[in-house]
Amino acid sequence: MNDRFHYDALVDDALRSVVRRVLTQVAEKGLPSSHHFYISFRSTDPGVELPDYLLAKYPEEMTIVLQHQYWDLVIGEESFEVTVSFNKLQEHIKVPFAALSAFVDPSVRFGLQFDRKDKAAGEKPEGAAVAPTPLPAPDKRPALAGPAGDEDKPADASAEAKPEDAASKIVKLDSFRKK
Repeated sequence: MNDRFHYDALVDDALRSVVRRVLTQVAEKGLPSSHHFYISFRSTDPGVELPDYLLAKYPEEMTIVLQHQYWDLVIGEESFEVTVSFNKLQEHIKVPFAALSAFVDPSVRFGLQFDRKDKAAGEKPEGAAVAPTPLPAPDKRPALAGPAGDEDKPADASAEAKPEDAASKIVKLDSFRKK
């Protein structure tokens, strides 16, 4: 009996079940609103089924997009199957959930990364990426509009502080000290 829990493997399995549940809902009801997925997987993992030319083109990892051109999405307990379009050719692929390396839904800024299950013997397993993987927040500051070609000039003349104005607002700390 192993004398410790492998939390990294447990977390990876739990995160893969999240992907399975999401894909099951998509297979039953379709993609809601602007949702779409980038699904990356290791193309040579056991159980992955790809046409030979795709395997030759993507010998290590492949990413598919489920958005507009996908058909026949079928979800199983251990894998999913889907027909996707590659250069106007429809190809059927099968991907075990254990082969997933990443799952991203950019429409809601959600992403998962998965650890390799088949680590080399004797290699200490690494922890799984904690989900969701935060994506950088968009810059919410409004852009300042100005005439074209004036990128180096401030949009508002009052936004540029004059050196003499700044000097007149300097407060000395000595004025706050007890005497």
